[in-house]
Amino acid sequence: MPAILERPKPRLARPRAGRSPAAKMITAEAFLDWLEPGVHADLINGEITMHSPVSLNHARLINFLDCLLRNYIEEEDLGELHRETVAVRLSIRETFLPDLAYFTKSQAARLPETHAPFAPTFVVEALSPATAKNDTGRKFAAYELHDVQEYWILDPQKLDHHFFRRSGDMLEEFAEKSERIDSTSIPGFWVKREWLNPAKLPKVSDCLKLLLATKRSSKRR
Repeated sequence: MPAILERPKPRLARPRAGRSPAAKMITAEAFLDWLEPGVHADLINGEITMHSPVSLNHARLINFLDCLLRNYIEEEDLGELHRETVAVRLSIRETFLPDLAYFTKSQAARLPETHAPFAPTFVVEALSPATAKNDTGRKFAAYELHDVQEYWILDPQKLDHHFFRRSGDMLEEFAEKSERIDSTSIPGFWVKREWLNPAKLPKVSDCLKLLLATKRSSKRR
């Protein structure tokens, strides 16, 4: 008998940045199957929203915070930090690729190989023109609903940063006018507001030394 050729699976059309395809809503599983390395997109309410290329200010700010937080987490043995290469599945119609996502040690131990099937403890999103409305609207609501404990929304252009922490069922803003922002979900981690200016970024090594010295000093008290 002749061999039966298996038909390839149909692929979803790739939408343009900031727009969803004309097709019907899809599931998180279909989205994860469609997602490929190097593709940055979110599934929001069953619709694919592509990420546009980011500005250099956006990249510099996220690179700085990534390096500082990653080294701090490693020094303190607190868990894992991931960039937007890791998909976070929140529900059947919602899967996001956060700019930064922190998972505690107990969460990291439960992560499978392909994606995160639950919400991280701490999320950072830096605004860009194509994603700002989602980061402050629909994605904010989803992070709030799915028990993200802390959410930082950074604005690389206007420096209008906002910080939210878990308060019951809500994410409540804090440190609105503070020059020092103390994380409520990453023990001992904090940043100065002036560090979050991509045009005047300090050295990561200097900031890390200050963080660790402050942590050691507080332990001795």
